[in-house]
Amino acid sequence: MSDEEDLLKLDNQVCFALVTAARNVVSIYRPILEPLGLTHPQYLVMLALWEQSPRSLGELADELAMEPATLSPLVKRLEAQGRVTRTRRPDDERVLDIGLTTAGRALREDALEVPRRIMAVTGLGVEELKDLRDGLRPFAGRMPHLAG
Repeated sequence: MSDEEDLLKLDNQVCFALVTAARNVVSIYRPILEPLGLTHPQYLVMLALWEQSPRSLGELADELAMEPATLSPLVKRLEAQGRVTRTRRPDDERVLDIGLTTAGRALREDALEVPRRIMAVTGLGVEELKDLRDGLRPFAGRMPHLAG
């Protein structure tokens, strides 16, 4: 088989490796997050809010590389769970601020165990996970040069 034919082998595709890895990552996180009452996307929202809260829905969507229309139902479910608040800015009613409740802030303490459990399940240490994360940076987040 020539090098050019190898380029089209499924197992040689970065896109295939990323899609299957993403699916597997979510399935690894699911049983770890279930006791916290969080889905993987909700966990990502909480991580962002634990770093900075309150922040606008638009800012949060940008941080998470999500569309606000996709993020909004996640935030509404977190609000229904009593973990976040959604309030309109008094000076600009168009802006929806998302903030943490006391319960949302307290959940961070329980979530501290999540990374340790992920390392235990995967057998990867802190440095290996950092290397993996850094290797994915060209594919992570919004890619403005591909938009449109």
